Amino acid sequence: MKMNEKQNIEIIEKLKKTYPDAKCSLDFTTPFEMLIAVILSAQCTDERVNKTTPAIFAKYNTPEDFANMDLSLLESLIHPCGFYRNKAKNIQATSKILVEKYHSQVPNTMEELMSLPGVGRKTANVVMLEAFNNPQGVAVDTHCKRIANRIGFSKQKEPEKIEQDILKAFPKKYYYVLNHVLIWHGRNICTARNPKCTTCPISNYCQEYQKTSKA
Repeated sequence: MKMNEKQNIEIIEKLKKTYPDAKCSLDFTTPFEMLIAVILSAQCTDERVNKTTPAIFAKYNTPEDFANMDLSLLESLIHPCGFYRNKAKNIQATSKILVEKYHSQVPNTMEELMSLPGVGRKTANVVMLEAFNNPQGVAVDTHCKRIANRIGFSKQKEPEKIEQDILKAFPKKYYYVLNHVLIWHGRNICTARNPKCTTCPISNYCQEYQKTSKA
């Protein structure tokens, strides 16, 4: 079953109806808080990040705060989010660059964001979407990758190649909703283990389900 744009849009429209409240699950109040939260979310659940950041942001919420902080203190603050040494190093290095180069403001282009330590394309995509309401692509996390492969949006394994396939499959106006509904669908129905295929609203479009149901 080869997908076409009409079918792709039908899939997303069904997911929009299934998850009308789909949105970013990370808590933040400023672009800088968003950036820190996304860096912390690598290899960590959004739920864990949201439990960790309120106490931090209540006291430290500017690039200056993090740039001038003792690194061991920063490590202890973000310890619950895992990989705390590497994340602390990147957060502090990024904060110093924001202070010195960007007048303590988070830059609002993909290129500038991706030049910051600890910020890859996925993180930059999330910041552009959530902090600046200007989606430039799709943040391919484990949920997005799994669904893209199962449905047939992409057969690639590398996140950047999957993203490019998805972007070719949809008009730009769908980038915003794509970032949210694919993640929510992966968390709620199209799970890694034991996906709920019989209750899935898009199972009739799913290449993997069609294969297994005919087997």
